[in-house]
Amino acid sequence: MIYTIGFLLLVAFIIYGFMLTRKKKAQAFPANWHTILLKHVRFYKNLSVAEQQRFQARIMLFLSEVNVESVGFKLEDVDRVLIASSAVIPVFNFNEWYYKNLSTVLVYPDHFNEDLGFAQKDKNRNIAGMVGSGQFKNQMLLSRKALHQGFQKKAHVHNTGIHEFVHLIDKQDGVIDGVPERLIQEPNVIPWLKIIHKEMEAINNNKSDIRNYGGTNEAEFLAVAAEYFFEKPKLMKKKHPDLYQMLKVCFRVKN
Repeated sequence: MIYTIGFLLLVAFIIYGFMLTRKKKAQAFPANWHTILLKHVRFYKNLSVAEQQRFQARIMLFLSEVNVESVGFKLEDVDRVLIASSAVIPVFNFNEWYYKNLSTVLVYPDHFNEDLGFAQKDKNRNIAGMVGSGQFKNQMLLSRKALHQGFQKKAHVHNTGIHEFVHLIDKQDGVIDGVPERLIQEPNVIPWLKIIHKEMEAINNNKSDIRNYGGTNEAEFLAVAAEYFFEKPKLMKKKHPDLYQMLKVCFRVKN
């Protein structure tokens, strides 16, 4: 009897585990999201109709694979659209992509501190987003305010959503170091590092229009450069032609 109960419990546990890990079926793309994308996501607006439809399918697939949860407020459609767009934009030219190191995106209403405090009384609330580790392994934390600001029309280039998803792409080989194996093939590693160090030196000498945070280290440079590449590609092509051409190869952009 005891063995029978134990066997049944084991079967139930296996079934439960299967249900938890099974991918949800992607839902149909809500018609009103097209308007949201046109209003907020320049990358989407510049696509052909056929490519826009492919983008729509990709964001719905992402949302079927990753949970998006809010902390202290109720999520709106625009929040989900901007998060999914941030995930899709860097890998749009890859036929298949799965963020194997991400299960949940936690969205806070505003910037937060290292203790995840986001109330007005909390000090040092200067974190816009981060890739989780430890108890937050396979999670991403984002500030809703920073997420929305990243997709606003502006003179400067700072897109928190794209920035954090590029870190996740970088992390897929096990370490966030600015040299992601999925993006940079072996023959391009040394040329890429030369470009990185040249551009970082210019940043740190105040001789570059690339955001200062890109001069922190190689990993942050990759994420900051990716923001620039996807938000203002024409300007990067003009001011940083070598970096632009390398990122075209990395992100498989043909045009």
